[in-house]
Amino acid sequence: MTPVRQLTRAAYGIHIADQIALVSVPLVAALIFDAPAETIGLLVACQSMAHLLGSIPFGILVDTYQQRTLAIAATSLSLVGFSGAAIAVAFGSLFWFGLFVVLSGFGIVLFMLTTLSIIPKTVAPKDLGTANAGIELPRALASFAVPLSVGIAISYMSAGWLFPLAAVGAAAACIFAMQLPRFEITPITVTETVFGRVLEGGKYVVRHGLLRAILLCAIFWNFAFSALLVTMVPLIRDVYVIGAGTFGIALAAFGAGAIMGSWISRRYGARIQPNIILLFGPGISVLAPVILYLVPAQGSFLPICAAFFIIGFGPSMWLIAQNSVRQIVSPSHMLGRVNAVIQTAIYGVRPLAAVLAGAFVGSSSPQAGLVLVFVAFVLSFLAATVSGLRNVKSYESLRSAVKA
Repeated sequence: MTPVRQLTRAAYGIHIADQIALVSVPLVAALIFDAPAETIGLLVACQSMAHLLGSIPFGILVDTYQQRTLAIAATSLSLVGFSGAAIAVAFGSLFWFGLFVVLSGFGIVLFMLTTLSIIPKTVAPKDLGTANAGIELPRALASFAVPLSVGIAISYMSAGWLFPLAAVGAAAACIFAMQLPRFEITPITVTETVFGRVLEGGKYVVRHGLLRAILLCAIFWNFAFSALLVTMVPLIRDVYVIGAGTFGIALAAFGAGAIMGSWISRRYGARIQPNIILLFGPGISVLAPVILYLVPAQGSFLPICAAFFIIGFGPSMWLIAQNSVRQIVSPSHMLGRVNAVIQTAIYGVRPLAAVLAGAFVGSSSPQAGLVLVFVAFVLSFLAATVSGLRNVKSYESLRSAVKA
């Protein structure tokens, strides 16, 4: 079994577990612990904080230590976290439940960063797109199937069973991670301090034209997406005047779009020039707020689903393509830090966007919120269009340019 296939199987387990946790935390908090809204919000925020706080230090670890060991450590950390959360639910401890949920989140972050650094060591540049698509597909499938499955299952079973199921997924991921081979690592000179290495990674991202464009594109896109999620609830309730369940259906459509985009990238990505995908992803996202703005009051929910399908479809292809670009243009000894810097920026802008969009919509209207989303998506598209991303005709030529 190839390392990529082992990683993919581990990814299925870890992303299924992660999606169960994302859906289950508010359900368990409300149904088992009878927690107030403030506590539920705090628990949900803690899940996101693992990405924000863990990315930089884990990026340094990925650049320094044996990545097979880190993959095993990541899945083991998640297994301990999910198992601990299940035990905390059984014993009725909200404090330990929250603590173990955060611990599992750190495991997810470490696994994602480690995976991105392992792939370029196992495949040729021309196969990076296919390999990245294969790794991304489990997350897309889980984002679609798990929320629907949990929504159905919670009607027939206790919420207390959700985290034991997540632990099973993490255990499967750990088993597959143990089957990975050892990978070559680049020795780090003793004169490099931790702060200096973080700063080196940040400077490299900002100074490199392609990485800087990817960073800006991702920041504006994630700002728009977070603002859209905040805008949708009042939009559905006050403007469309349709059932609140439409929001859940829209998120399922987003997951379906991500599955389709990942599948096309895996199947046909090698035949499509990377620059087309790198512009198509953020470009097609601009259509989503336009469609939502044109939906009439008490209209059909089909255009809403179409809009969310679009922002799942194109950007999932973009994510795969830009992962390949990152892996090629970043020095192998710095790839973990490069990925960590970009990921920290992405997860840092999400809560900021949610707060700003909430205040903006509250002081104006949901339609005005859609205008804000539209502007941010346009800026994301422009960040890609005016950069060198439009000239990336193939991954092989990009590798040749790096070596030159």
